[in-house]
Amino acid sequence: MATNAQRQAAYRRRRRAQIDEALTLRGLPSLPAISTVPGWPRWKEAMGRISAQFQVIEREMSDYYDARSERWLESERADTFNESLEILRILAESAESWPD
Repeated sequence: MATNAQRQAAYRRRRRAQIDEALTLRGLPSLPAISTVPGWPRWKEAMGRISAQFQVIEREMSDYYDARSERWLESERADTFNESLEILRILAESAESWPD
């Protein structure tokens, strides 16, 4: 590489490719390249992605809870699980209502 800037740019490209590959292997979408978008629109977009992920997690947790035995549902673990699920729902609601 001729300059330090070119070397750094090449490193960032290789690093981004590694991250994208790791996400793909896990079945996750690659990260969007929105760092050049001004603050509020970028943050609104990021909160939208977070909100979507919260919805996926909430659905998975609800399915898990519904599949548990009656004995488990009456246990302390179920209470703790429900508290965590409620916190997730509050966070999801906050992410959905992110200001424009």
